[in-house]
Amino acid sequence: MMLVTANQMQRMDHKTINSFGIPGVVLMENAGRGAVDMFLKKFGLLANQNLANQSLAEQNLAEQNPAKQKVGVIAGRGNNGGDGFVMGRYLMEKGIPTTIFLLSTRDKLTGDARTNMGLAQKLVEQNPDADLIEIPDAGELARQRNRLLDQDLFVDAIFGTGLNTDVRGFYKEVIELLNGSEKPIFSVDIPSGLNADTGAICGVAIRAAATATFAFAKIGHILSPGNQYTGDLEVIDIGIPDFIVKGENPQLFLMEPRDMAPLFAPRKFESHKGSFGHLLVIAGSPGKTGAAALCANAAMRSGTGLVTLGVPRDLNPILESQVIEPMTVPLAQTPEGYLSDQSLAAIQTLLKGKQALALGPGIGTQGPTQALVKRLVADTRVPIILDADGLNCIAGHLELIKARKDPTVLTPHPGEMARLTQKTTQEIQADRRGIGTQFALEYQVVLVLKGAQTLVCCPDGRTLICPTGNPGMASGGMGDVLTGLIAGFIAQGFPIEEAAMAGVFIHGLCGDFLAEKTPFGFLASDMIPAIPRTIHDLLRQEKS
Repeated sequence: MMLVTANQMQRMDHKTINSFGIPGVVLMENAGRGAVDMFLKKFGLLANQNLANQSLAEQNLAEQNPAKQKVGVIAGRGNNGGDGFVMGRYLMEKGIPTTIFLLSTRDKLTGDARTNMGLAQKLVEQNPDADLIEIPDAGELARQRNRLLDQDLFVDAIFGTGLNTDVRGFYKEVIELLNGSEKPIFSVDIPSGLNADTGAICGVAIRAAATATFAFAKIGHILSPGNQYTGDLEVIDIGIPDFIVKGENPQLFLMEPRDMAPLFAPRKFESHKGSFGHLLVIAGSPGKTGAAALCANAAMRSGTGLVTLGVPRDLNPILESQVIEPMTVPLAQTPEGYLSDQSLAAIQTLLKGKQALALGPGIGTQGPTQALVKRLVADTRVPIILDADGLNCIAGHLELIKARKDPTVLTPHPGEMARLTQKTTQEIQADRRGIGTQFALEYQVVLVLKGAQTLVCCPDGRTLICPTGNPGMASGGMGDVLTGLIAGFIAQGFPIEEAAMAGVFIHGLCGDFLAEKTPFGFLASDMIPAIPRTIHDLLRQEKS
């Protein structure tokens, strides 16, 4: 799903109106009409609707006589309010008691919003169950408070996608009043008070049960915390021509199941283990054998034909009991038991015939280990998936990454990303998308920035947001499983960016599957046996 910024959407609207020739009032009509259709279905105001996915409050509302359900449209004086006027008109025409509360006076409206306010007023004059009430200030809000709260549900058409400052004063009072009513709220384009580009709350924001957005979803609908305010989201086609969309060169996308399924091609009948790649994993140190085992086992479960796991010599007997299908190789180590740079030649020999190298889970950051990682990053001629301590070993030496000619995937969590960029974790979290996108462009890598809504940032400037995953996955070892998945898909022949996307999406989907039974307490090792079933279920659902 393509995501756009407020400025991109504004430019597309402008080009559609001024260059292509569709009047703005037509776009507004399309938006309001489509939003009404979603609104009626969402709240059961059409006959024979399936209520299974609705909340108890929404089901109770739907069981009432639609003619008795009162809808309050809360309209600002801009184009978002204009969309609200269109919705109000259609609701009146369907016989639903509708009151439009204009947070302004009529004389301050201009353009298409003023046109649609005039049309709505004509219907109000013909309809005893309809009204249009001006509420231009806090004093009038106090006088109309009981009338406003007497509605059964609300349409939020106060602010649109252009808002980028905190909501204050009178408007803040209105939003807090609506949220406090505990009545269902349906937002037009975006919940009022939400930043369309970041998902940040501009002081206060509407908590919507559902949102109808126009042409394309906005970044703020998807990124946290905006996704917690948007409710059910539906994109309404308003008639923006495709050539205008392509001219904007969209760079941000939400991963969807339909994007993943085509990556898993049916296997040929005559396939054998050599048909699906051979992955080398270099991992583990004293106390961190689990990281090595999780990574190697996850790669096998992803469908990789062969996995070889290289570990410090003394740990090899331990790992042989933790991994069954992957092969293990003992490597030279330091006196303390960490991988030594003396193992470089052996690893280079192991790399012959391999399709990918997963480097870093649990290896530590001892001096000889750092030297080994740097040489491998500089000299290895197959795709590298660099994770965990592998990332920490190259922090401060990113020229090694920039100089690589072969594909590279980095999988940092926010703390590791902070070390790579010499920023604070707080700075990373404040601008995950911006920092991640710029890093991938500068170093020409695929960057998987882990966390809630993991990002896959590509070297061509595209960034993809993963919608799968849950807080129950916040436990040790989950990142090692993710590295194994991505590395396994690369070894099987997935294009590098698609492998990262598939790994992240399937990883989160496994977590969601486990969270259906318990919201937390499941382990990284529980994820691994869920991988094949999760992939199978994904493919089956997309075929049906």
